[in-house]
Amino acid sequence: MPFRFYNPFENLHLNDSTCFLTGVDIIHPDENITVFPAWILDRFLLRDQKFKMIDQVTSILYGDLKLPCSAKVAKAFNDLEFKIQEAFNNGYDGVQSISSENLFLWMSKIVYGVLYHDLLLEKTRLQKQDKVFRLSSRLKERLGLFHLMLQSLVSPVTFKGLEPWSISVVRLKYSKDIFNYRDDPVNLIFSLGMNGFGLIACLQDSGLVKQTQKEILDKINDAVLHPVQFEELCARFFYSNYLLHYQPKYNIEKNNAGITIETLPVAADAGKPLFGKWDDSIFAQVLAEHWRPWGFTKKDIITVPNDPISFLKNDYTHEFIAPDSIHLPC
Repeated sequence: MPFRFYNPFENLHLNDSTCFLTGVDIIHPDENITVFPAWILDRFLLRDQKFKMIDQVTSILYGDLKLPCSAKVAKAFNDLEFKIQEAFNNGYDGVQSISSENLFLWMSKIVYGVLYHDLLLEKTRLQKQDKVFRLSSRLKERLGLFHLMLQSLVSPVTFKGLEPWSISVVRLKYSKDIFNYRDDPVNLIFSLGMNGFGLIACLQDSGLVKQTQKEILDKINDAVLHPVQFEELCARFFYSNYLLHYQPKYNIEKNNAGITIETLPVAADAGKPLFGKWDDSIFAQVLAEHWRPWGFTKKDIITVPNDPISFLKNDYTHEFIAPDSIHLPC
């Protein structure tokens, strides 16, 4: 009998009585896991802090962001957490020792968990208005595939070919006391800065965003970034992902043993590049959000006809700016 996989996006089946990953029934109401790992909630005293949801109005306590989860899935995530915690405690070098697939699974559980609660909020809001909760067919397909990839933690899902994601790790001037998390759950983007490293990922882009940012990543190389530089790099990833024209392509092979997901190269059609045209004005708006801690506004970042200011590349020589030359608070 073929292995059966669970896709909650086929009928938008999201409830507390079903394991979020495998679809098995939950017997006890306390069968769940926190979206953010327990060790992070405790280390950074986040359990009673508010997490703002996608509507920018609703807030939920970090500790209350949970996913219904079977014992089997919970154990698998706990085993993964042990590896991740140990690696993250060792900073940049520890993160570099973790496989990209394990990093993907760890980040994806958090992004999916936030998305899960965002969708529940929207579903509840529409039900109160006697409206039907729907997602576009394209979004359902993309999220369903993302969920299938996440199932590789406990189910026979294997990857082949190109990596389906872009993941970059950089050295970062952050102390052990800082936890700086940002996401875009609908577009499946994740960034995190803590304990001497920065982690940025586009979780379903076939590696295209990292490819388009290769020049600046090569210039950064092994440098220890100033936080303002890391935020600029994050903004470049977030905006590039937004500009991506093409849906990633996969060859999915099913058999009685499981599923193999092969990421196929994406080639631009004639007259349509892989990415849309870079708009400095829109990028400056994105960058202003990332640079908010330093008080930068869009007007500070760009003055027409000049390019947006940068702390990563010199405007004239295009060389990488040495982090120690930046005189802003860390």
